[in-house]
Amino acid sequence: MTGVEPRNPHIAGRNVSTRPLTKWPLRQNIWKACMTTSLPLGYQKQLMMFAGRANPALAASIAATLQVDLGPITLKTFSNGEVYCRFDESVRGADVFLIQPMSANPDEGLNANDALLELLVMVDAAIGASAHRVVAVTPWFGYSRQDKKSAPREPISARMVARILEAAGVDRVLTMDLHAGQLQGFFSVPVDHMTALMMLADHFARLDDDLVVVAPDAGRVKLNKQFATRIGAGLAILDKERPQQQIAQISTVIGDVRGKTAIVVDDIIDTAGTLCAAGEAVVRAGSNRVFAAATHGVFSGRAYENLADSPFERVVVTDTIALRPDAPPVIDVISCAPMLADTIRRIFVDDSVSEVFGGKNHVF
Repeated sequence: MTGVEPRNPHIAGRNVSTRPLTKWPLRQNIWKACMTTSLPLGYQKQLMMFAGRANPALAASIAATLQVDLGPITLKTFSNGEVYCRFDESVRGADVFLIQPMSANPDEGLNANDALLELLVMVDAAIGASAHRVVAVTPWFGYSRQDKKSAPREPISARMVARILEAAGVDRVLTMDLHAGQLQGFFSVPVDHMTALMMLADHFARLDDDLVVVAPDAGRVKLNKQFATRIGAGLAILDKERPQQQIAQISTVIGDVRGKTAIVVDDIIDTAGTLCAAGEAVVRAGSNRVFAAATHGVFSGRAYENLADSPFERVVVTDTIALRPDAPPVIDVISCAPMLADTIRRIFVDDSVSEVFGGKNHVF
């Protein structure tokens, strides 16, 4: 076939010219390019991580665990309140991980809505700069409690946030302990849903007491049962009612807590009103000691004052959300950075994420 253009198997059956290739050097070069490997030899994927302003300390811990440097990025808020973003180095062809919980950070002058918008402009900037894949690492997923209509004419805000992220162009979302696991169904892109359940349970497993895990409401029973099984404790449930938003009334403790050390386990501590009511109810029911554990320490409003006056010996949260200054000494923070770092590594190398928990991360 010397001097004649070979037949391309991808266009078999078509009429292919047999005229000498010397007359068409451009077509010859194109054909040769098609027959070579799609990636140059020695090509390697590139992982790049960038921190938003919502929780830079968590991002730094994740980067240190992975032994990579956070990429340089310019983030600022103009005087009119608009958010600006620019990556200070090329992200072309890289897997870009944007670490930004949708939470307020008073030290950086951000409220929760600023954090969400900042994440969106980071995603858009990465896509516009030709990143290969953009992953939103948002361990605290904003608006997650607004996951259904509780009254007529209300929005389903969690679904709206999911749609906005997808519209911005995110390829994947990494989050932790959603208020309801079903929120994953609001996305059409992959969602890696991690949990701090095992981490928190292992923290309390060293207590040499007669333990009972207390679910603050019926919706948390499955999570608390997993927690109790892991540390070999009993289970109790609180009968909770909400006469209005952010106000809880607890009338009954279902289960035996008398003479035991109680651990109230929830996913979120916001104003801590519900948590403190739970602690007081457990003490009235005869518990000797009371602890609390939650993944997300939002701590808004009078949360610090409420916890300082509460019966809890310790309140343990993770660092998904940056603490406001002047936190009371009753609060302990354990880091979820090693878990998130391992998950990011597995996403990058296309390894199994569920193996982080031995396939048991679906606790809802």
